[in-house]
Order: sequence, then structure tokens, then C-alpha cells
Amino acid sequence: MSRLRVALVDDHTLFRKGLAELLESQGAVQVAAITGNPGEVAGLLRQHTPDVLLLDLNIGGTDGIHVMQQLHAEGFELPVLILTVSEAEEDMARALRNGAKGYLLKSMEPDEVVEAVIRAARGETVVAPGMTAKLVRMLDNKGNESVSLLESLTQREREILTHLAKGESNKAIARQLDISYDTVKLHVRHILAKLNLTSRVEAAVFAVEHKLGPGGGKG
Repeated sequence: MSRLRVALVDDHTLFRKGLAELLESQGAVQVAAITGNPGEVAGLLRQHTPDVLLLDLNIGGTDGIHVMQQLHAEGFELPVLILTVSEAEEDMARALRNGAKGYLLKSMEPDEVVEAVIRAARGETVVAPGMTAKLVRMLDNKGNESVSLLESLTQREREILTHLAKGESNKAIARQLDISYDTVKLHVRHILAKLNLTSRVEAAVFAVEHKLGPGGGKG
């Protein structure tokens, strides 16, 4: 079985090198790329094509979540695990809402980090064991929050969200609603911004959860 390829981005040299050695020693992971410079990340990902990215929350005076957003904007789709010392619930919430597949603490054991990498590569969302209770509380609060977010959408945006839940493309939505393709794109951008989501897939899941998808009506 081939090892999972990981890119590690952290601006603390000793921590970065030490973690790389510890991860390699576990056997299931290969550290394929490593840097402390956020400006090098995109190039390293193109060159080494890792399976998972481990990204420091605060790196080189830059916000790691901003780095992650830039990577998503450039078309990178690999799972990103935020690695940090911060146990603040708001930091975890911000990371997950912006597309991170996990939120890990630097105090975790190497085998726990490896397990998180494996799970993220399978498509799971993972958080540090010490953050689980905070995640549960965050999700409980999100239930009430999402109702008000839904109410922030216009009727047209809710209509387009219903079509997203059916997996329809922008072109298909434009044809059915008799509006331009560019107008649909603009509405989708507004929907994602208002719902604090990062992809149309997340929007589709949101719609189904709120019964806006097939069989759910428009509410």
C-alpha cells in the first residue's frame, strides 16, 4: 500500500522539521513537500501533487486561512488540515467554514496527526480530540444560525439554491429560469457569500438540509 503524500507548511523551522521526521517515522505518511514560506505553497503543490496539505494557522505574518482561500481560488482541491496552537472555538469555526477538512492542534501525538491525514484523504472532516466538545457546541449553534442565513436570501436566490440542490449546472439553471448564464453565476456567488459557504456542493447540501431540494419544496 502506497503512503499518503503530505505537504507541510509551517514557519517555525524546528517544529516543521521535527514534525516531518515524526510523521515519516509512522510509516503511513510521506512528507512530499515542506516550506515555511506561504508564497511557495502553490508551486510546491503543483510540483509534488500531495494528497493532503497540513497548513499552519498563522504563518509568516499571514493568515493560513487566507492562504487556503487563495489555493481554492486557483483550483487546488486537496484536503487542507489547519495545524495550530489555538484552541479558540472561533478559529476552528472560521477554518471549517472556509473549507478546511480539519482542525488539528500542535499538541497532538504524531499518530493522531497521521490518523487525521488518513481520514481527511478519505473525505472526512476531522478535529483534534480536545476540540470535539467545541465542535458539537458550534454545530448546535449553527442550526439556529443557518435559519437566519436562509432568510437573508432573496426569493430568486432561494429559487436558484433549489436548483443547486438538484445538481444542475449554471447553464441548465439559466435555461430553466430564462436568465443569462452570467446572472446565474452572480447569484451563486451571492448565495455562497450570504450562507458562509465555499462551494456549490456545500450550497446543495445546505439546501437539502433545509428541505429546498427535490421533494422539499421552496419553504
